[in-house]
Amino acid sequence: MISNVKIAIIGCGNLGASIANGLLMREDFDPKNLTLTKRNTSSLAEFEAKGAHVHPDNVSAAKYADLILLGVKPYNVANILKEINPVLDPKKQLIISLATGVTLKEMYEVLDPKTVTFRAMPNIAADIQESITCICHEQADPFQVEMIKELFDSIGFTISIDESLMEAATVLGACGIAYVLRFMRAMIQGGIQIGFDSVTASKIVNQTVKGAAELMIQKNIHPEAAIDKVTTPKGCTIVGLNEMEHQGFSSAMVRGVIASYDKIAK
Repeated sequence: MISNVKIAIIGCGNLGASIANGLLMREDFDPKNLTLTKRNTSSLAEFEAKGAHVHPDNVSAAKYADLILLGVKPYNVANILKEINPVLDPKKQLIISLATGVTLKEMYEVLDPKTVTFRAMPNIAADIQESITCICHEQADPFQVEMIKELFDSIGFTISIDESLMEAATVLGACGIAYVLRFMRAMIQGGIQIGFDSVTASKIVNQTVKGAAELMIQKNIHPEAAIDKVTTPKGCTIVGLNEMEHQGFSSAMVRGVIASYDKIAK
């Protein structure tokens, strides 16, 4: 569906580059249909080498695109929309914002009210096509929704949610990957203390976490159901789990999630 769609990523930073990588990995996507903009384009040279258009002109990029992704910081969204708005065609073009905390209502303060707009929240695993992306929209028809899902399915898995949950999705999906990485770092540190070198500890932890995630996905079970299978009476697993809980492990994780959400929701 998106193989022949012209896509512009305006303000192509780390997240935009991850999406670009996902698109260019598709065999059916023509790199000539991708335009990336950034004030300093030197960091986008690899995409230009692959056939994508790279330049600093946001207006030109927006004018010829069917889908326009805004990869800029939240405080720059309104300014970018004002910059490109004169060349936008609300009947033909879709706008997708990747900015945290910028509502569709705020976007419509600049855009033509007939414009079809989306918000999307991927995470950095987009770089390896393993992101979870939550999307919401205003005025989109089913075909347009499926097209945007296909776009983000290029970098992982996509679900549609109500806009009221977008900040929560940011915390659980985008911030959440950092929580998991911090947990992994702690496991590696523990592994080093009990005798492994850092490289070996990392390999064991990486595969353990990957296996745990795949187990949840493929078996479609609750984590506690899997935990029950490895916690034998008087065993070392339950001793470790109980010690973590005594130290506030689950409570700290929940409080961290809520603290991040409160920061966005303010």
